[in-house]
Amino acid sequence: MSAARPPGGARLPLGGTARSAKGAPISVCAVIPVYNHGGTVGGVAARLRAQGLPVLLVDDGSEAATAAQLDALAQQDGIHLVRLPHNQGKGAAVIAGMRAAAGQGYTHSLQIDADGQHDAGDAARFVAAAAARPDALICGCPIYDASVPRARLYGRYATHIWVWINTLSFAVRDSMCGFRIYPLAATLPLLARASLGRRMDFDTEIAVRMVWAGVPVVNQPTRVHYPVGGISHFRIWRDNVLISAMHTRLFFGMLWRSPLLLARKLRGSA
Repeated sequence: MSAARPPGGARLPLGGTARSAKGAPISVCAVIPVYNHGGTVGGVAARLRAQGLPVLLVDDGSEAATAAQLDALAQQDGIHLVRLPHNQGKGAAVIAGMRAAAGQGYTHSLQIDADGQHDAGDAARFVAAAAARPDALICGCPIYDASVPRARLYGRYATHIWVWINTLSFAVRDSMCGFRIYPLAATLPLLARASLGRRMDFDTEIAVRMVWAGVPVVNQPTRVHYPVGGISHFRIWRDNVLISAMHTRLFFGMLWRSPLLLARKLRGSA
């Protein structure tokens, strides 16, 4: 199977390994949370494998038809399956996947959605960015096409503003994009000491908390397309309540951290 070439001519070999800017190898495993995305997850996994990335599927309590498809995918070389006993939410599935990836010896995990909205062909670019900054959160910064629902696009800006307030910075350009690479050495200790949201509030909360922890952020542009008939598990009332509660919780967390955040900002400006 051929491997993709990230920008600059670096080659991403099978196994998801790359050489960092300081010469130390990093190893990346793609983590895909799956909840009844049987029609799209196979294509996402195939595109990641074509770039040399090992894939870890996390079945978040899918129905029988999708579960059977995941079992079949897991028979392929380089694809592994973690199964949660019942649906726990996207965040819980990503956390389970990151812990499983670390248990298999990977240094970084690439999170990507199973519904096909992210351009999986950009994965090699994300890995190249992680190799250049192995200590950083590589955070997808969406470039939308005409398929994006207007209400969803405009609604994201409320969260963007709250994230900029709660980090006292513009470090994270888009905290809701589920296409990113986590440095596991920094991420797993954070997960152990903080209780994070387990559903649609996860992506934003972990990004804010990583900024609080001093993890640098690299914003990686990536194309996003909303497929016709795509499956969304966003529940407007439940998830908006969770997200509102998260922003409130983070705001009060920011207040007592604000001297440290402002001091860090001043040092960076100097």
